[in-house]
Amino acid sequence: MGHARPTFERRQLGLVLRRLRERSGMTQQAGAEAVGKVRSRIVQLEDGTATASEEDLRTLLDCYTVTGDERTTVLELGAQARRRQQRRVHVDNLPDAYRRFADLEASASEINVYDTGVIPGLLQSTGYLQALFAEAEGVWWAADDTQAEDRWAYRMDRQATMLREGDLRIMRFVVTEDALRANMGAPEIMREQLNHLLGLLDKLPDLNIRVLRADAYGNPLRGYGMTILGFGERGASIGYSSPVLGPSTYYDGEPETTAMIRAFYRVWEAALSREESRRLIQHIAKE
Repeated sequence: MGHARPTFERRQLGLVLRRLRERSGMTQQAGAEAVGKVRSRIVQLEDGTATASEEDLRTLLDCYTVTGDERTTVLELGAQARRRQQRRVHVDNLPDAYRRFADLEASASEINVYDTGVIPGLLQSTGYLQALFAEAEGVWWAADDTQAEDRWAYRMDRQATMLREGDLRIMRFVVTEDALRANMGAPEIMREQLNHLLGLLDKLPDLNIRVLRADAYGNPLRGYGMTILGFGERGASIGYSSPVLGPSTYYDGEPETTAMIRAFYRVWEAALSREESRRLIQHIAKE
């Protein structure tokens, strides 16, 4: 393994390896012993500041009992991490891209999300998520897609991990008014979702949710959705463009992420305050 700067590819590989190691119940020391290295090298690899040879990566995957398509995907991530790439846009064409997005999200110290017409994933209630999946079934994936249940379970686990009392990360969400008034599934599902948002605001006083009214002016993100993940001193920010169809797209070049952050703060300032947003959600829930 060689010491390297934390590029997007190395960070992505490291987070995946950490998840697979923890799933297997192995310690970092066990992984280090398997490849004949000191524990600090596994720490560096998982932090995205080291690369691993294909031989060492295969040994680690054996240690973590990773097989099949999952193993193939990690080996390709390793090959990407070893290349010297001067890119500011990264396209994830590999299977289970949603898992790697969740890995990046969970490791971030700051999360800024803007979605239009839909409640952001971390804020979705159980009924809302079921209705959302039902709308997509048979369109974006086959009705008998074996990954559907996996996507569902992973989304639920993601919410439980991220939205808990005592979490110190900064999370800001801008929700559009049309998302609050959408016909998702049935009226009772939308009431459940609105009450879920109110419950989150009550439970998590540091959770920042703002509503952008339909009559608001000056929205540079009109028609778009995006997430910006900040990592403090651990690396550059990463922007994520929500895909409808096709691969996940990430940006880590300073010009791109700076523009994305600037656009987010423009809609953040145009949106209602937290308390005003809470009152509007209450009002819509009673309609």
